[in-house]
Amino acid sequence: MSLAHRRPDGNALWLAEDGFALLRGRDLDVVVAPEARGNGRGTALVEAALAEAPDDVTAWSHANHPAAAALAERFGFEATRELWVMEREAGPVDVPPVEGVTIRGYRDTDADEVLRVNGAAFAHHPEQGSMDAANLAERMAEPWFDPAGLLVADGGDGLLAFHWTKVHDADHGEVYVVAVDPAAQGRGLGRAVTAAGLAHLASRGVRRILLYVESDNRAAIATYTNLGFAHTSTHVQYARRR
Repeated sequence: MSLAHRRPDGNALWLAEDGFALLRGRDLDVVVAPEARGNGRGTALVEAALAEAPDDVTAWSHANHPAAAALAERFGFEATRELWVMEREAGPVDVPPVEGVTIRGYRDTDADEVLRVNGAAFAHHPEQGSMDAANLAERMAEPWFDPAGLLVADGGDGLLAFHWTKVHDADHGEVYVVAVDPAAQGRGLGRAVTAAGLAHLASRGVRRILLYVESDNRAAIATYTNLGFAHTSTHVQYARRR
């Protein structure tokens, strides 16, 4: 979505046969086709990109590929962040009630409250915490957006939490964002809205549901594990050693 709404203009792009490097501010992406690996293309692309990258450049290794770890070591990077992928089969799920709270689909009048809850819940998150009205509108303009799939916990005088689901295709759905207002924690809202979203995804007929969660978010991982999710892979973010 980043490239769809912010074209490569102003970023830096290096192309090689069967590969490319893209530098978006401090975020570096390097891709080499599997059949072309082992021929030095990744090394050459990283060298070219780092010659123009800022000192605080970061790069993700999806599924923590050994070749990416080797490149990171060669160029003086270290792992600084881990993102777990967790998955479960879709199926029936009980949605626990929360006293005084109605879980319902998103309405246009909820936009400001969704932004408020998101900002409070992800105040220290490097990506999700920066969502503003323009970014929210961009996400809602995507073909996959479904207001019924953005489940909000309505406390009567404002929103307390939300679970934004995403359907990728006929078989796969995602727990896209779960946010609970810190002022409303301890009431079981996280489990309730997550379960409501899982029920919604199951009603859409998907076969499998995935999510991404920070590896050090033990509370969220416990909630997801209790709801039947299992850790299936890990993405690792690398940054230059200080």
